[in-house]
Amino acid sequence: MTTTSATLEHPVSDTHAAQAARKRWTVAEVEALFALPLFDLLHRAQQVHRDHFDPNAIQRSTLLSIKTGGCSEDCSYCSQSTRHDTGLEREQLLALDEVLDNARAAKARGATRFCMGAAWRGPKARDLEPVIDMVRGVKALGLQTCVTLGMLRDGQAEQLAEAGLDYYNHNIDTAPEFYGHVITTHTMQDRLDTLERVRTAGINVCSGGIVGMGESRVQRAALIAQLANLPRPPESVPINNLVAIPGTPLADAEALDPFEFVRTIAAARITMPASYVRLSAGRQQMSDELQALCFMAGANSMFYGERLLTTENPDADRDDRLFARLGLHAI
Repeated sequence: MTTTSATLEHPVSDTHAAQAARKRWTVAEVEALFALPLFDLLHRAQQVHRDHFDPNAIQRSTLLSIKTGGCSEDCSYCSQSTRHDTGLEREQLLALDEVLDNARAAKARGATRFCMGAAWRGPKARDLEPVIDMVRGVKALGLQTCVTLGMLRDGQAEQLAEAGLDYYNHNIDTAPEFYGHVITTHTMQDRLDTLERVRTAGINVCSGGIVGMGESRVQRAALIAQLANLPRPPESVPINNLVAIPGTPLADAEALDPFEFVRTIAAARITMPASYVRLSAGRQQMSDELQALCFMAGANSMFYGERLLTTENPDADRDDRLFARLGLHAI
């Protein structure tokens, strides 16, 4: 049976009236969620989750780096910045045939969305043309399409929308007040401007953040509040647990308490009840038991496949075994 995009991503009607009535969250209110006893928080998140989704269904996406390395930005977590000595070789944009071969393999393994990432500050006109061909080609295979290309200029989101792009990923990364500790070559407002361009063009938004970068709990709460209070919450919210990459400024960052990560997932679910909340980077380091807690907390999307851009991800066989053990099914 073919699952439509609407079935996957819009479980609840998103009318103007519903948007007008949507709660705006203060940072203090989100921080209060984090402070709940863990099982009380999980119970609340699971109730919200069941009100909006099939609690045993997980959306699976595959992410491919279509252009690796050589980024001019200074994001402290990223192996692809030219400012960090991580040993990563700069590569050219992949050929269309290679991208489509990867997309076919992802679909055969059970992914329903194919995400393509390019390490750019933002695409130039000559960069966007081959990416548009990739979007059209992947969409023709019956997969949902997503790209992450950096900051968009006026008119570029419309070009991607015309090509049939389903999602644009552009994470806000962290709390506004912590942003300058992680990135200095652009501002959070630059990111928000790109998200507005994407929304205006009619493309679904995929936007989340990274935790474990040295931020405080209140700053994690501020990240969630910022996402939840966007004019319209992202349809897809990736929550990344920092992968500390040698050669980056965050190489020695202290690992986040696993239960704090679960709390972050639960807070995202409660504040953005109709959004897909995705387990993203850092899943390779998570036990099956921790992932199960995250699913209980409301995570219902994951990256599926052995690589996430330049970092490792659990292999598909391990994920399939976990799904079987937990009684989960893919959508």
